[in-house]
Amino acid sequence: MFPALFCKVQNNNPGVQEYKDSLKTKAEKLIIKGFPEKIVKLNELLETPGFRNRDLSEVHQELNIPIPEPILLNHSQDGPPMKRAKLDNSLEEVSGTKVMVLPNGPVQCNKPLCELIHVVKPYIRQLLEDSNLLKMWISFMIPKIEDGNNFGVSIQEDTLAEVQAVESEAAAYFDQISRYFISRGKILSKVAKYPHVADYRRAVQELDEKEYVSLWLVMCEIRNRYCSLHDLVIKNLEKIKRPRSSNAESLY
Repeated sequence: MFPALFCKVQNNNPGVQEYKDSLKTKAEKLIIKGFPEKIVKLNELLETPGFRNRDLSEVHQELNIPIPEPILLNHSQDGPPMKRAKLDNSLEEVSGTKVMVLPNGPVQCNKPLCELIHVVKPYIRQLLEDSNLLKMWISFMIPKIEDGNNFGVSIQEDTLAEVQAVESEAAAYFDQISRYFISRGKILSKVAKYPHVADYRRAVQELDEKEYVSLWLVMCEIRNRYCSLHDLVIKNLEKIKRPRSSNAESLY
């Protein structure tokens, strides 16, 4: 009774089969036509001045945090040596400047890097969506579990694992961008609290340079991932679509 009921329920869902068929058609079109177009477009984008031959100093941005006048400590040089030593050692316990409001207004985000991030993020999202589509396509192609003749199925599973790795990597790129802003904000708070310390100001510049190189590397990796996925799927397209050959085919 239950097997018959299950078959009846399974056969009464034409919408699910229609969704699977449309997804397969869309995925095959993406692999054959969409991926090569994206690879060419990414190559052209990486050759633009925004990503190529840019001096790292061009991503530096003036911080809107002025250096206040130094505070002069007035103590007598005629006092006993022990007292002067105590005053000098007390400097180590002085806390940073209390920041109530920045005199020159807010500190803006790095404009050149924000422009690059605005360009990069849509490609990260597209890679995430494309890899998810490929993952579902391969999953629908995997046949039911049987004994023997699983060579083609193992190819499907290896390809699926590679696609899932690309999907996870694309999701991590978003986290990388958010961590950059968090790190920059923490360093800027140090600059505001300790405006005389030049190392904190230099740390902001170094972080901006690092993020620019990271964004360039992300775009290269997106291009490379499209290339590797396209190459992997095209080479094994027949086995992915038809993982098991029939006995009749093996006779001739």
